Amino acid sequence: MPIRLLDPVLVDRIAAGEVVERPAAAAKELIENAIDAGARRIEVAIEAGGRRLIRVIDDGAGMSGDDLSLAVERHATSKLPTDDLLAIDTLGFRGEALPSIGSVARLTITSRNGSTPGSSITVDAGRKSSVRPAATERGTRVEVFDLFSATPARLKFLKTDRTEAAAVADQIKRLALAHPAIRFILSSDDGMMLDYSAQSDDEVGFEARAIQVLGPDARGNLLHVHGVREDVEIRGLAGLPTFHRATASHVYLMVNGRPVRDRLIVGAVRAAYSDALPSGRHPVVALDIRCPARMVDVNVHPAKTEVRFRDSGLVRSLIVNALRDAIGQAGHRATPLGGLRTLDAMRPMQAPRFDRTRFTQSHWASSASPRFPEEAPAQQGFSEAAQAAFATAPSADVRFAPIVEANSASDFPLGAARAQLHDNFIVAQTSDGLVIVDQHAAHERIVYEKLKAERAAHGVKRQIMLIPEIIDLDPAQAARLLEHAPQLSEAGLVIESFGPGAVSITEIPALLAGGPIKTMVLDLVDGLSEWGDARSLESRIDAILSRIACHGSVRAGRRLKPEEMNALLRTMEATPFAGQCNHGRPTYVELKLADIERLFGRR
Repeated sequence: MPIRLLDPVLVDRIAAGEVVERPAAAAKELIENAIDAGARRIEVAIEAGGRRLIRVIDDGAGMSGDDLSLAVERHATSKLPTDDLLAIDTLGFRGEALPSIGSVARLTITSRNGSTPGSSITVDAGRKSSVRPAATERGTRVEVFDLFSATPARLKFLKTDRTEAAAVADQIKRLALAHPAIRFILSSDDGMMLDYSAQSDDEVGFEARAIQVLGPDARGNLLHVHGVREDVEIRGLAGLPTFHRATASHVYLMVNGRPVRDRLIVGAVRAAYSDALPSGRHPVVALDIRCPARMVDVNVHPAKTEVRFRDSGLVRSLIVNALRDAIGQAGHRATPLGGLRTLDAMRPMQAPRFDRTRFTQSHWASSASPRFPEEAPAQQGFSEAAQAAFATAPSADVRFAPIVEANSASDFPLGAARAQLHDNFIVAQTSDGLVIVDQHAAHERIVYEKLKAERAAHGVKRQIMLIPEIIDLDPAQAARLLEHAPQLSEAGLVIESFGPGAVSITEIPALLAGGPIKTMVLDLVDGLSEWGDARSLESRIDAILSRIACHGSVRAGRRLKPEEMNALLRTMEATPFAGQCNHGRPTYVELKLADIERLFGRR
């Protein structure tokens, strides 16, 4: 078959397949052009999910008639002042899309700059009209009709109108977060979808825009992130580990104001949250990475969604450390949404009415019993006298922080312990409400963070066992444990072979003294089977420490004295990540007094 040159319109349609894969991609390209034109207000309207119409109106610099004619030509751009592809300071360049869009749809552009009259041009399935005068205000209006009408086969790959409209909204959210000083409006044939008012172009404005994009639940659940290394700076917001989502759709990443979905950055975010989120959950993050243009290549992907850093290791390390620092500085903080959901679940649809006629004489036959049920709380409530019962509880061998008097402890963030329910949940009184703590989950995190700190400083403290613990396993399990002996040793657990299908435990972490050694080892065997070789050495050691901490913490069903409960609360306040256990579940729920009063109709 002889070699031939393709028709230019066909070339544009092939290019459109790379750049304009769906309506959201076309909308993204048009909005980026408006941003590069200096717009401060961008209105987007779509019909049928963008398949029938995409309209983008901006108040940017606009174009003259001559520029308008060139704008729809291939290989024409205003975003590359020189031929240096490594000096791109705009939202171009790889995905210059106007000719591609015009090749698969009917494209109309009307524009006016400050010095010349308005003009308009149309491109219909690759056929360009002449430029004609048009009455319009300063700025640009771009309309795309019947997307993919010139390539009907591509229409079959589009999803429902609702799904395509949601994809357009997602693109606008990402661009709006990257440019908070611009007002963004999105409407569809179903009605208004988004309206983000312009914010100040600073950290305060970025947070305000983040709350607009992420929703009101994000307020009070975001941490400021900042880090600098050499010529790379990272700024943004990160959600508390207990504030998470079922999908990664709330991970917003930007490089020099360009929204990206880069694998390197996504991997760094996951690594930073690796031991703080529940399995299958994703963090809420909005990060903007700033660096010189020459340090990043934006021409890796036609749609400009991926980038390549000159020093990817530096960028990854900076992201991980900045996020971990922010989460660590949050200390014991956890999202208040758990408490609000608890109150919602407790709030009755209608208050139950007490019916005395349902009670027979047997209910008050004994003079020792309260005459009516409503009198019972007076005798069995959380009175100060009732707290004396805790003094008789058996002492727990727990290494906690110094004891603080209960009366003054209510001024601390997690308050003063007032009761222990079901030998697992600590009820504490704060200055403006109450806190319910899961003692096992809380202590699990405390032990884990202490083990990590020991390992980082001088290695996990170990205790030699007077009589080694011999554990029988099947040969495959024993071989797996011995294969990971170096990592287990770094975590404070020394194991040796003890014949076929058995291992000998000769040293254990000092914090685990007296703990259930065999149960922990069997749990580690299961964990090693799940991890395989997918985890890095560092993450595998942390995972081992996490499982050790789980078995070395205060167990559910263990009664604690008041001073031990208060000591646990004080230690939580001083421990990073203490708002969630090693598995990412919250360690406490906080209920504000005002909300509790509303629950009982007092407000």
